[in-house]
Amino acid sequence: MINQFGKAQWTGDMKGHGTITTKSGTVEAPYSVGARFEGQKGTNPEELIGAAHAGCYTMFLAIVLSQHGHTVEDLQTTSTVTLDPAQQPPVITKIAVSVQGKVTGGNITPEDFQKHADFAKANCPVSKALGAVGEMTLEAKLS
Repeated sequence: MINQFGKAQWTGDMKGHGTITTKSGTVEAPYSVGARFEGQKGTNPEELIGAAHAGCYTMFLAIVLSQHGHTVEDLQTTSTVTLDPAQQPPVITKIAVSVQGKVTGGNITPEDFQKHADFAKANCPVSKALGAVGEMTLEAKLS
């Protein structure tokens, strides 16, 4: 088993602020209600979920493609996490994944790439953990 963790520290009430850090120490970022809902500088949980999801998905897709005899030259993934603050309490309603890949070898077609991209969306560990989100879409393009 592998145990990883993130930490959060918070000072004050709803208008307070805090710091999010990771076990490795490579991420140490300020966060606040203003950063989450008002576009102020700093990070927020949804942005971090998107980054974690994009990272996991991309790594998983690269492995799947490689296992099928393809050479991954480049994968670019964005995972956009939508938070609806009008719902009480606020709810993450959608995650939209977009991946563009430059892949060679094994005579890969756009249909093959889509099939592997769909498999990665359904099976990467973070996608599975985010299964409670009502909608998760995927746009996959082979360049």
